[in-house]
Formats: sequence, structure tokens, C-alpha cells
Amino acid sequence: MALVLDSDTALIRDTAFDFFEKRAPVSALRKLRDDKDALGFSLPLWRQMAELGWAGFLVPEAYGGADFGCLGLGQVMEAAGRTLAASPLFATALIGASALALAGSEPQKAAHLPALVKGERLLALALEEGAHHAPLAVAATARQSGGVFRLDGEKRFVLDGHVADLLILAARTSGAPGERAGLTLFLLPGDAKGLTRTRTVMVDSRNAARLALDGVELGADAVLGRVDDGADVLDPVLDRARAGLAAEMLGSAAAAFERTVQYLKDRKQFGVPIGSFQALKHRAAAMFCEIELARSAVTAALAALDAGTKDAAALASLAKAKAGDAFFLVSNEGVQMHGGIGMTDEHEIGFFLKRARAAGAAFGDSAFHRDRYASLMGY
Repeated sequence: MALVLDSDTALIRDTAFDFFEKRAPVSALRKLRDDKDALGFSLPLWRQMAELGWAGFLVPEAYGGADFGCLGLGQVMEAAGRTLAASPLFATALIGASALALAGSEPQKAAHLPALVKGERLLALALEEGAHHAPLAVAATARQSGGVFRLDGEKRFVLDGHVADLLILAARTSGAPGERAGLTLFLLPGDAKGLTRTRTVMVDSRNAARLALDGVELGADAVLGRVDDGADVLDPVLDRARAGLAAEMLGSAAAAFERTVQYLKDRKQFGVPIGSFQALKHRAAAMFCEIELARSAVTAALAALDAGTKDAAALASLAKAKAGDAFFLVSNEGVQMHGGIGMTDEHEIGFFLKRARAAGAAFGDSAFHRDRYASLMGY
């Protein structure tokens, strides 16, 4: 498996790096937070991203997309991670587009994918119900009667859930929480009767919401995939989400590392840069090595997902675990090496530490994915 980008993918990477550095710096996230922006992201910025084609990287050409693949979108995710950019890229262009492209019926694809590609439709995955990632621990119910499903239950930590036009919601049509069989995915309009959405303020300023479903009624045409077989759809969608989030975390870790190294060069004690101290050199070298290991894991996972290889799921877990560990280390060391200024809200390094904690837990923390990797490898 090649770990070097081809010319087209490298061009996407360079374009994305330049775009986010100029148009969505960390200061933009700070302003969204301080202004308590209702959307939590810049809609004009999202439309510009859609115009560049990024919203349609995982959408077939027949529906207006570029079908550029996970590796291409991963470069955009990495660039977004470098500036902690707030956008619907992850929830809509990665998760939402994947779910519809992989499991949607022709009418569902025709109804939603073209609007998604244009940046005119926002999607979100409503899966989690507890404090930790547990894809099969779904207790929300969907009871069918006369061709109509009645949905009841709650969802937590729904990224972009407060603004999504369309929710991909997992509910149990049979079986008990924890069982693989019996899960069904539904396409739920964000304004559905009986649905209550409450925005939650996350420590890293990422958009999220809590959903309450009280007798929400949907027709059979709202089912995404097959009834009771939703887990088969979730598996590849979640692996794409994990690898994509790992790419974003890689970008954040690399940016935090670069900021820290620059500070080590600029800050002086005893008349010399503190970066000349041997102990700090060793710690910086350790961070660099962890980032490069994570980069190889992320690239391998994204390429495997595009190729559909048998080890794609294991590589997705490997990437999420390695990126989580690397980002955790670098964000910790970044704050420590910045000294007192690193502990203040005025300095941006603290934003990276907060994102490391939230992103590390999303879609499975490092412990979850080490265990999953071991299971997939037969241990």
C-alpha cells in the first residue's frame, strides 16, 4: 500500500491547507464561541467549501459529486484540523454522504445527495445514547404498525444535530440493546413532529445536540438500508468516520507541535532559547515520532477504505487509536512547554488541548480501538 500521495491528492492537500489557514484560523473558532453563534459555524465559509467540491468527495458523479474518495477528503479533514475549523464537513460530507451513498435507495440519493454536494443540506448521525461510544447499545425504539414506524427514545452527542436538515438515526426495531441484529437506520427530517433538539455546549466548541423522540412517525420510505440490518450499514460508515476524524486529529496534532517548536525557538531563558535544553529536545523528538507514526496509520486507513481491502476496519481503528494517542501527548506537552501563558484562554494552544479530549472520545477512544483492533486481528 503506497503511503505517498499522488499529484491530484497532493494538490487537494495544498489547496485545503491554504484555504483554512487564510479563511478559518483558530481566531475564527474563538469568535464563534465568544459570540455564542447560533449555527456554530460560518455558513458562507461552508458554501465556499462546497464550491471547491469538498462536500461531494464521497458522492458518486451521477449525483453531482466528485467521487474522489476517502484519501482525498482526508487531506481536507487534516487541513481543517490544523486550524480547528468549525464546519459541517465531518458530519455532512463524511458521515452523511457515506451513509446515503453506501445504503440509500435511488429515490433517497436523488432527493438528498445533489443538495448535499451544493452545501444546501446538512446531515448528522444520531447514534450514541450513553457517555461512551457503543454503536450497538441502542435503546431507542421504532415500532411498526400499519406501515408506519413510531420512534421513541433519546440521543446524545449528535454532532451538528441542532442544525441538521436530515438526521440519520439508529433505532431498535427488534432485539435488545447490545445485540447486533435488530438495528434499523432512518432518515429523519430535522423538523419532524415529536422531535426535540437541544444544543449542548462542548468544551472544544464543536457543535453537538441532544435529541428527544416522542412518538415521531415515519413511513417505510424513511428506512435507510434494510429493517433490522442497520449494523451492516453502520460498520463501513463508522470506519470512514473514525479514519476521517483521525485525519483531522493528525492535522491538529501537527499544528500544535509546530506552534510548540516555534515557541521553544522564541522563548529565552539564561540568554538562550529554551529549545536548546536537552530535556526539551528529547520531548520534542518524541512528539515528532508519534505524529509521523500516526500519519502513516491514517494514510493507510484512508487508502484501505477506498480500496475496500479486508483489513480496512482494523486499519481504521489503528488510525483512530494512534491519532488519539499522538494528539493527547502533543496537546499536553504543548501546554506544558508554553509554561504559564499556555494555561490562559488568551493563548490558542489551549484550544488544541480541549479538542484533543473531545475528538479523542468521539467515535471510540484509544482504548476502545486498541481492543477492537485486537479482536479484528483474532486476539
